[in-house]
Amino acid sequence: MIRRCFLLLSLALGACASGPEPASALDGPWAGWQNYPLPGKRSTVYRTQRDGARFIVQARADASASMLRRPWRVDAAQLARAQFSWRVTTLVARADLADAEASDSPVRLVFAFDGDHGRLSPRNRMLFELARSLTGEPPPYATLVYAWDNRAERESVIQSRRSDRVRKIVLESGAARLGQWRHYERDIAADFRRAFGEEPGALLGVALMTDADNTAGRAGGEYGEVRLFTRDGTPL
Repeated sequence: MIRRCFLLLSLALGACASGPEPASALDGPWAGWQNYPLPGKRSTVYRTQRDGARFIVQARADASASMLRRPWRVDAAQLARAQFSWRVTTLVARADLADAEASDSPVRLVFAFDGDHGRLSPRNRMLFELARSLTGEPPPYATLVYAWDNRAERESVIQSRRSDRVRKIVLESGAARLGQWRHYERDIAADFRRAFGEEPGALLGVALMTDADNTAGRAGGEYGEVRLFTRDGTPL
């Protein structure tokens, strides 16, 4: 359990100082993103393809879990809104974000935040130090995840069973909107406050994650470009 928890913390997102591999066949706005494999896990395949005039990322997981991520440092006072989209055609059989042993999802968008590590619980401090010693990369202070679940209520917040520093907001649930492009504009700071009950620190990075390792199943999703904006609408 401790090993799996530390992997979630250390590999969810960090400073991108070590570990990531250059992504291949990524074009357009995705050229700066990197594949991030998880030790002991098969890697999800991320590829870009044309969808009309834009480039999207197609993700395919086969009993696998890895991320496509980019460092994106933004001061807390600047960060306001995020725009993104995704499409899913099939749910992950038996997946349940509230169950640590079945916590798979066809699409996730992951935001990593800095913060005061002195406020961490003794257990989290131990896990963070273990992660740093094994990977050479400090875990983010807090990780906010937007995801698609099989059954949880939309807009519900799920706290990870492995660490309270990871909170998930369910944007879509069940099969009703399968096959449709879903477009979102979220107030990230407001969502962070709702999920964690505190103000966010600086943003460290963003990642896509399609995984089916816990259920040993298959998952697939497509992602549109991720855009960040200040409160006055200035792109970041």
